[in-house]
Amino acid sequence: MKMIVGLGNPGDEYAHTRHNAGFDTVDLIAEEYRANYWKSECGALTAKVKIDGEEVLLAKPQSYMNTSGGPVKQLCAAYKLTPNDIVVIHDELDIDPGTIRVKFGGGLAGHNGLKSIADKLQTKDWARVRVGIGRPPGRMPVVDWVLSVPKKEAWDDFVQGAQRAAEAAPFLLKNGLEKTQQKFN
Repeated sequence: MKMIVGLGNPGDEYAHTRHNAGFDTVDLIAEEYRANYWKSECGALTAKVKIDGEEVLLAKPQSYMNTSGGPVKQLCAAYKLTPNDIVVIHDELDIDPGTIRVKFGGGLAGHNGLKSIADKLQTKDWARVRVGIGRPPGRMPVVDWVLSVPKKEAWDDFVQGAQRAAEAAPFLLKNGLEKTQQKFN
């Protein structure tokens, strides 16, 4: 089994904010692969889907971004998954809106959700689909930027990024890192 984890914050006040790009992407994957039942387990909302005949666990940690590692670790233990079995989808400030980048391991770019996962799994080595949200304009604090819902054209870019990420994550499971990077990066 493999697991696709979308990072975000639970609750209506965070719905469709830039920081919830991972949640929005997992929701698109769930829709595409007809997830018909979400359940609460291990501190996350989960659903099982079949992607190219293989069972895949979709997960949205419900512990808030900065403590996402706890639910990810619990799900890995419950389903006997290793870091090599997971794909984490998250927002990325250093990538232009509407674009994505796929990578394995590497730095955490100050992202608290990734820091939490790295801390709990004791490694930075897992696959990542990074959804570009760009940097805030002017002197706007980063926290205000990531916790805001994109407006107008920025919304179109945000949706495009989530849609590309929703295509890339299943493609990655089937075709591996190199082919996925060639197609999506």
